[in-house]
Amino acid sequence: MAKKVDFLKGSSLAAYARKKAAGLGLDSRGKKLDDLVWMIQKKEGHDSCFKKEKSCSHTSCCWQASCGATIK
Repeated sequence: MAKKVDFLKGSSLAAYARKKAAGLGLDSRGKKLDDLVWMIQKKEGHDSCFKKEKSCSHTSCCWQASCGATIK
């Protein structure tokens, strides 16, 4: 059975990003959402691609709903 992926937007996404950053030992104070997501992606060993790409093949990405990339 596939794991359910929650796609968040707006303030829910920002709260999730702050919580995730704290869990990874990253300081989220004063960071814009885009910068914070890039920091998280990099820390987790992923490309920092949030809102940078026009299309994406990462269908299970938790940032997908707010990214704006068209899913391939």
